[in-house]
Amino acid sequence: MSGNRPALVGITGGIGAGKSTVARIFKTLGIPVYDADSRAKWLMNNDRELKEGIVSLFGTEAYDHQQINRTHIARLAFSDQSLLSSLNALVHPAVAKDFDQWAGKQATPYVLKEAALLFESGSYQSLSAIITVTADESLRMRRVLKRDAHRTEQDVKKMMAAQWAEDKKAARSQYIITNDESKAVIPQVLKIHAQLLSKISG
Repeated sequence: MSGNRPALVGITGGIGAGKSTVARIFKTLGIPVYDADSRAKWLMNNDRELKEGIVSLFGTEAYDHQQINRTHIARLAFSDQSLLSSLNALVHPAVAKDFDQWAGKQATPYVLKEAALLFESGSYQSLSAIITVTADESLRMRRVLKRDAHRTEQDVKKMMAAQWAEDKKAARSQYIITNDESKAVIPQVLKIHAQLLSKISG
């Protein structure tokens, strides 16, 4: 760490694992959270260079009234691995630059980068620790279908297949939070928060 910049900590988990819920608990402890997925959407709508790259990949249907057509893009990208890789190669560097600028403005011991594809994008390499939120696949599927009424089970399976397996993520993480309704989440968050503060100050 240079100067007074905060330590960079990642929080991730497969779709439906509940990483956003866990990130909100960290927020209540005063830890700033960078939501990489929502910032990626913002950049896809507002970053001119990124928009041009997306149109070249997905055609003019990629935007509807100047807004990203997520349904069109998801349908194509999750059915074509090379197209998904090309999209990620455009979006991830733009998000990494945005996150770095944001983190430099924070004044806390550490910040959280919340991202679904933290490992898949390679962005975990620039972080000093990773928290992975886990839950079994059937529970994650139920949560996503309840939350996203427009998605089918097939859609969710494709999205899960595009993400690393839970055990692979867990093996590369310093901290694990189990969010399967068998263990209370808040005590797990408080414990990790205390460990991070201790590690940073030490």
